[in-house]
Amino acid sequence: MDGTVLVADDDRTIRTVLTQALTRAGCKVHATSSLTTLMRWVAEGRGDVVISDVVMPDGNGLEMLPKIAEDRPGMPVIVISAQNTIMTAIKAAEAEAFDYLPKPFDLPDLMKRTARALDSCSKRTQRTGHQEAERPDDLPLIGQTPAMQALYRVVARVMNADLPVLITGESGTGKSLIARAIHDFSDRRTLPFVTVTPADLADLDGPARVMARARGGTIVLDEVADLDDAAQGRVVRMMDTPGEHLPRFIATSQSRLSGPGEMRDDLYYRIGAMVIDIPSLCERVDDIPLLASHFLQKAERDGAPGRRISETALAMMRTYGWPGNVRQLENAVRRISLTARADEISRDEVGAVLSDQPAATPVMGPGDPEPLAKSVAQHLQRYFDLHGALLPPSGLYPRILREVEQPLIEIALDATGGNQAKCADLLGINRNTLRKKITDLDIRVTRRRKMM
Repeated sequence: MDGTVLVADDDRTIRTVLTQALTRAGCKVHATSSLTTLMRWVAEGRGDVVISDVVMPDGNGLEMLPKIAEDRPGMPVIVISAQNTIMTAIKAAEAEAFDYLPKPFDLPDLMKRTARALDSCSKRTQRTGHQEAERPDDLPLIGQTPAMQALYRVVARVMNADLPVLITGESGTGKSLIARAIHDFSDRRTLPFVTVTPADLADLDGPARVMARARGGTIVLDEVADLDDAAQGRVVRMMDTPGEHLPRFIATSQSRLSGPGEMRDDLYYRIGAMVIDIPSLCERVDDIPLLASHFLQKAERDGAPGRRISETALAMMRTYGWPGNVRQLENAVRRISLTARADEISRDEVGAVLSDQPAATPVMGPGDPEPLAKSVAQHLQRYFDLHGALLPPSGLYPRILREVEQPLIEIALDATGGNQAKCADLLGINRNTLRKKITDLDIRVTRRRKMM
């Protein structure tokens, strides 16, 4: 890399690491713990790229972006922040930061992004001028895992586009929150946000009433694939209505719609222009402590006692299946916050609450003689019986999961001819999650054409 990078962060360790890494890569580096110093350097014409933290002792890094764009049009700014919420990503995008990374960041990834920034110094980064008034400071869309950060960046990119958006994800993952965020942070935020139900489209005049309510705002089609054929046809006609002040259409679906056939073809090709897939909680278990802490604080604001969760209790929460995803986690945490006997929530207290939670739907085929859960229960009972009066060795949960998970993935890979994209879709997990599991479980993948 060739160029000068200005680094602003109040963490001395981060300044040292970035200075050393960028210097080794061939860059000149000026590092400071002060935004005032950073802005002076920018005004003096120093540097080609800025890497800045958000919360600094003498100000907010995001609030400096418009001034940087005014003083140095086209100067790329990479924002790094420990405030891992969708608000940070959206504000960074609105201020037209070149890129945004959460802390803790991956150093090689930041180096690649810095190289791209140095290569695109001619790109203009003038602020779009969106106002921040009347916006909530805290959205319940929280996470620092790569899956959530990628989601934030996608939302930030599409919020002011006029393309229809299809949001997919399991129940309880936050599809309605994403739809609301896209509206609330878009140019249409002062216009109506209308959620359409099947009853709204039950008659021929339904679409006209919906369009009149929307008045150029946002129309959300909840569980669009569940609409009957006639209602879907009316949605198509709504989307094709000519006019200057058309609403934006957002649809949600619990199933990952892989193509036409799961709804009317003409509707699928219109609504699927941009697909946002929300990861399940099992795909982002590293966010569980952050989410649990958020929900405990929320419960405390609502009058519950102040609580914290022990490390052993968090470990149990991370290994739970969470079929109801974030919504189920919130309900469980609120219940625990009321029933815990001490300020620190114990593993046993978490276990007592989770034992009453609904389990995931059993995996069954039409020809299965008995539910999978019953076969697993019989296997586990035999395993316990082999130990007589003694308990099996500790760590049983991950061992059993591995025994089930590995053959499941191997069989699914075989069924899809080693095509990891099709296998991930078949399993209902993110492709990156599948790749990680293949590596962790040391599964050999052989690509071949699957004969049907």
